[in-house]
Amino acid sequence: MSSETPKNHVSGPKDADLRLSTASLDRLPGQIRRPAYDRSGVTPGIVHLGIGAFHRAHQAVVIDDLLAGGASDWGIVGASLRSPGTRDALAPQDCLYTLAVRSGAGTEHRIIGSVLACEVASEKPASLLARLTDPATRIVSLTVTEKGYCHTPQTGDLDETHPDIVHDLQNPGTPLSAIGFLVAALARRRIAGAAPFTVLSCDNLSANGHTVGRIVTQFASLRSRNLAKWIEAEVAFPSTMVDRIVPETTDLDRSEISSELGMTDAWPVVTEPFTQWIVEDRFSAGRPDFAAAGVQMVADVTPFEHMKLRLLNASHSALAYLGYLAGHETIASTMTDVRFAALARQVMRDAAPTLTMPDGTDIGAYGTSLLQRFSNPALHHRTWQIAMDGSQKLPQRLLAPVRERLARGESIAHLALAIAGWIRYASGTDESGKPIAVADPMAARFAAIAEASRGNASQIAEAFLDLVEVFGTDLSGNVAFRRAVSRDVGGLFRDGVRRTLAVHVAHHRS
Repeated sequence: MSSETPKNHVSGPKDADLRLSTASLDRLPGQIRRPAYDRSGVTPGIVHLGIGAFHRAHQAVVIDDLLAGGASDWGIVGASLRSPGTRDALAPQDCLYTLAVRSGAGTEHRIIGSVLACEVASEKPASLLARLTDPATRIVSLTVTEKGYCHTPQTGDLDETHPDIVHDLQNPGTPLSAIGFLVAALARRRIAGAAPFTVLSCDNLSANGHTVGRIVTQFASLRSRNLAKWIEAEVAFPSTMVDRIVPETTDLDRSEISSELGMTDAWPVVTEPFTQWIVEDRFSAGRPDFAAAGVQMVADVTPFEHMKLRLLNASHSALAYLGYLAGHETIASTMTDVRFAALARQVMRDAAPTLTMPDGTDIGAYGTSLLQRFSNPALHHRTWQIAMDGSQKLPQRLLAPVRERLARGESIAHLALAIAGWIRYASGTDESGKPIAVADPMAARFAAIAEASRGNASQIAEAFLDLVEVFGTDLSGNVAFRRAVSRDVGGLFRDGVRRTLAVHVAHHRS
């Protein structure tokens, strides 16, 4: 998911007045793929909360394929909870945008037409609630990032003290949070006698469907016990696993893609050839034939979710924190250093034994494919982007396999170094003393720790490891865990990333 904001100035073709839109589709070069269906005959069946780059490069592409196959009542209404940036960029384009799929072999360009309209919840909450309450809306999907669920990651429970939750309980007609909108709309549908929609989370939450179902039900119970019981009995919350690398779109991307189109696209998205979506087949009010577009429909997503979180996301995070500190702007650049590539393999090897996969799953081949994807020279996935919101991501990506390995008395050396990399990064300054723009809900806490520690690595490590909101009481109180992480934090501060990594890789070579 991306936190990018489109720029007002858009570089593009010489004819700057020509903009991607329905009217200009026939002026695109012949090699540019365009929607293979009549968009005027498409009606919305999905409302998507959090219409950022990831959704537009992943789920919206699947729906675009399905619309081409005749599923004309499953168009998407996208919604941003706060920022009008996506709406402002896409509305003048009739919500059309370019998907640029990049690999070492070149770039393929495709126009996606599955998004029919964009709402901005902060401007017109009543309009979004009307969309959510409309009986035609049968699926509400979400990519609002981990922090958008207003929960405590360690427990998976609603954070009742979260400012947005407090607001939404007091002002149910004008919610701020995704949870507030979901419950407000479901309450109205219940009163109206309308069938509930399916809530389809596409975020990297542990057991995302079950977790979101619990959060929504807990919030609803604070409004009405009967509403909570109805939601628990009637609303489906399928779990999902999503996988596609989607870097933030840069001004250079906009310029290059607009030049290929011969017209301006204010907000294209860039991605890799690989894409995967695994969905638990449990829906309240029907669904499109996802399998026809390559989606894997299963009875239990959990093993695949764990494989992605503990192999892809864990190694990605390790590369992001340590790579950023070493001066690498992108993951592909980081992977050109064999020491970082070795660490990524080692993190995967630590995590792999904690997985229990269905028969026929080749974990080794999956790990090899990840290393190839990380090394894609055409994909400029910024380390800073991946490093965002670490306090929300670590529990699922790195701490879950740590807990399992500790319980079995196994080494956590590689995972500990990745966690130490996060602490070193989150302390707020790089190796040259320059400030790091740490984007995290707990950034103020981190800054206070760094200031109080006055650069003392041991004190910084101890204070971070005392954050039970991240590590829970079990890991915060685990002597072996604290010793391993603290040792690596000290090494990173004392010797720097490259020296620490070289010693680590050499010592643990296998």
